[in-house]
Amino acid sequence: MEGPRRPEGRSGADPRTEGDGTGRMYRQRWLITLLGIAAFGCATGRNFTDLAGPRFTGGAPDTTLPEAVAGVTPGAATLRIVTFNIQFARNIDAAIRLLATDPDLAGADLIALQEMDEEGAARIAAALSLRHVYYPATIHPATDRNFGNAILSRWPVVADHKTLLPHPGDLRRTQRTAVCGTIAAGRQRIRVYSVHLGTMFEIDPDRRADQLGAVLDDAAASLDPVIIAGDLNSHAVGEQAVARGYEWPTRDVGRTKWLFSWDHVFLRGFPPGAVRAAGRTRDAGGASDHRAVWTVIELGAGSR
Repeated sequence: MEGPRRPEGRSGADPRTEGDGTGRMYRQRWLITLLGIAAFGCATGRNFTDLAGPRFTGGAPDTTLPEAVAGVTPGAATLRIVTFNIQFARNIDAAIRLLATDPDLAGADLIALQEMDEEGAARIAAALSLRHVYYPATIHPATDRNFGNAILSRWPVVADHKTLLPHPGDLRRTQRTAVCGTIAAGRQRIRVYSVHLGTMFEIDPDRRADQLGAVLDDAAASLDPVIIAGDLNSHAVGEQAVARGYEWPTRDVGRTKWLFSWDHVFLRGFPPGAVRAAGRTRDAGGASDHRAVWTVIELGAGSR
């Protein structure tokens, strides 16, 4: 078995790329907010606070794992995980091309998407022959369309729910949510979260930590392995997941948006040494202002 690939980018946290955690950034936040108001106006979102929906799903209803799926071999099964913020779901064709042709993304078994609408989530899932579940968090004032997170899976999604995150944004009062799906990878059940925390325009680092804390609290009830993937709008907040027992395979992948390392994957409950590789794409292929981030883990023979 090949060893983990050394990811691109710097190692360790760099406060210049954090967007939070320093006194200077606290002071700058108010200037950023004023600039945001000038650039975008002060229209507010129309939030979906009902835990039941809206909810959109699609994909094949079968409950078995084909032998050809996800590189299953007699000895082990690997799981390729991708997280991708597709800016306002505006460039779906470009996103499909990237997800289908980039050698590190193609054939992904689980994809966490952010800033999606229901049409974009369904189109990507159909193009990649994946099942999907999508819950919008709000109707975003920038697009007047649904805005939220989706999970795409090569395996059946046997349960799903939405978790409301605390602290709507200061500027537009938009709600943030996490989408959770339990997938059946053969006999193995895995709980997966697609998350998108508030931006530096909207909330401060303490409230962003509260948002991730709500996801970690929701996941704490699961006896199954857990994957949390998405856009944190922070690098430093990832230490909170580590403190709660999560492995952070994407910690050192480098910049994923502008100068910042914001898009990440966290794992809990997988065997030691399960991570085989992690990285980011060289660019977004014209699909977004974020790069896609990926990791590959080994599930082991118990997943068959």
